[in-house]
Amino acid sequence: MKLKADAWFFFCRNDRPLLPRAAHPELKRLEPMIRDWIKTTGFKARPGEVTSFPSWASFPSRFIMLGGMGDENACPSDTVIRTAGAAGRAMRRLKIASIAVSTGAEPPFPSVSAPRLVEWFATGLADGHYRFEKFLSAEDKAKANRPLQLYFADAGKASRELDQAAREVSALADTLSLVRDLANLPANEAPPGVIAKHAAAWARRFGLSCSVLGRRELERKGCRALLAVAQGSQHDAKLITLKYRGRNPGLAPLVLVGKTITFDAGGLSLKTAKGMEWMKYDKCGGMAVLAATLAAARLGVRHPVIGILAAAENMPGGKALRPGDILRSYSGKTIEVLNTDAEGRLVLADALAIAAEHKPAAIVDLATLTGACIVALGHVLAGVMGNDPRLVDELKQAGEDSGDRLWPLPLLPEYDECIRSDFADMKNVGDGSAGTIIGGAFLKRFVPDGIPWAHLDIAGTAHHEKDRSHAAAGATLFGARLLVEWMRKKDRSGRPPKA
Repeated sequence: MKLKADAWFFFCRNDRPLLPRAAHPELKRLEPMIRDWIKTTGFKARPGEVTSFPSWASFPSRFIMLGGMGDENACPSDTVIRTAGAAGRAMRRLKIASIAVSTGAEPPFPSVSAPRLVEWFATGLADGHYRFEKFLSAEDKAKANRPLQLYFADAGKASRELDQAAREVSALADTLSLVRDLANLPANEAPPGVIAKHAAAWARRFGLSCSVLGRRELERKGCRALLAVAQGSQHDAKLITLKYRGRNPGLAPLVLVGKTITFDAGGLSLKTAKGMEWMKYDKCGGMAVLAATLAAARLGVRHPVIGILAAAENMPGGKALRPGDILRSYSGKTIEVLNTDAEGRLVLADALAIAAEHKPAAIVDLATLTGACIVALGHVLAGVMGNDPRLVDELKQAGEDSGDRLWPLPLLPEYDECIRSDFADMKNVGDGSAGTIIGGAFLKRFVPDGIPWAHLDIAGTAHHEKDRSHAAAGATLFGARLLVEWMRKKDRSGRPPKA
């Protein structure tokens, strides 16, 4: 066999390896060994479960790796990505850099095309192999961090198509890794100004334009909701806008908006000490938008894409926003602030109103907005709601196809009553019920009628608090792959939105 890789990966369902049809004696010798290994180790082949063992000298790889697929009812994208992620983490432990994957004569999900299977596998492999090492001492860092190499053991005539799919995923994975390093930085290393500098540098590198509005520009523009959140911090707010022209600049842009709170102490409505521990990840909506906008340029999507990051730090202090204060937002609508810890919707209020001025085909915002979303959906799914059922359906399908899965929540007019204020156009919190939906009802007020809009609450999916079998602790950039998938589906749809 000509293939040479450090490990050869085979999918498994229950106790059965899905091997390629080949008469080569090495593969005939391998199958009983795999079955014996599964029986001896008790390998259950659950999604995200991987096991490996050394091969022999004449075999074309040093290790055999088996990855679980669960049962036939499992979500294909999530299953393959999680299992490939576990394979990536195993490769780091084994200190190997190349892997061959066998799509098998019997694929793990017969309805899934081989290129799509490869996309998912390459995505998960990169996710699993990623590790944030900036602050580790030299002896704790990996001795070698060579780029991963992915081969296809039984691609045959489809090898060119599979290679193309892997190359596209590689460009996306490289972008995600770049931005994930920024997303994992603590608040003392990544205040709004640092986020802006990174965004501007990457925009120049990948051919986008970038503008940054600081405190004075935001004051002149009237972005008082965004500015109010930053009042208690020594770091000024920033509104960062990246623009990609698209292969067809005449199309109406797709505008992505991200909550980018670099640290959230809650303001004067102070969080508990425990509640602050992971608040460096309150910027992850903006980080996903940054990654998706850069990736759109690198992959050359057809539609113009605009990414807007509303960046601020929410701290207590003598100048901090107070409960009971009333703000006039950029849109002119007034907001009674009853809880300064509901700050994400304040920065998004100004950002969404500005997004609407670009005359977009659609606006999608991402935010770690509510703890209520974690109560409702845990750490498996993100919530989605919006004013356009078709857009919500498109995003949900893109989530299924990318592994960033969503669950729709209702955004009925009845919920608007929950944010009615006696003193302003609206208040920033409700009575504590339906917290995630109330956040969406608030944001909806800042999107003009006629513009399709959707809100993704990624509070439960934006980061892992500890290592998992398929991914390291830290930022996930949940939503970035989903947005790229959605944009590329629009490229393929043949029904581009008109400017």
